[in-house]
Amino acid sequence: MDKGCTCCTRTKKRTEDEHKKLIHRLNRIEGQIRGIKNMVENDAYCTDIITQVAAANAALNAFNKELLSTHIKTCVADDIKAGKTETVDDLLATLQKLMK
Repeated sequence: MDKGCTCCTRTKKRTEDEHKKLIHRLNRIEGQIRGIKNMVENDAYCTDIITQVAAANAALNAFNKELLSTHIKTCVADDIKAGKTETVDDLLATLQKLMK
């Protein structure tokens, strides 16, 4: 394992409600992806597939927004209060990845 890889060692304890909401969203997205795969396997019309892909992308974006919001309110805020200002740089790098 790369010793510089912090994403492999950091964890976040989520509330039961937060965990349930995130898993529910991911299960719905997983279902959408399976539906898109079935559409391709069944030779669905291109624009119908594209419409479903757009819906899946919107669902992933909504998941990201919810997760990012919680991250800022908890992880980032707590780290800043504890004097760990490098978390701001981590947040900025994450936002740059999201905006590609």
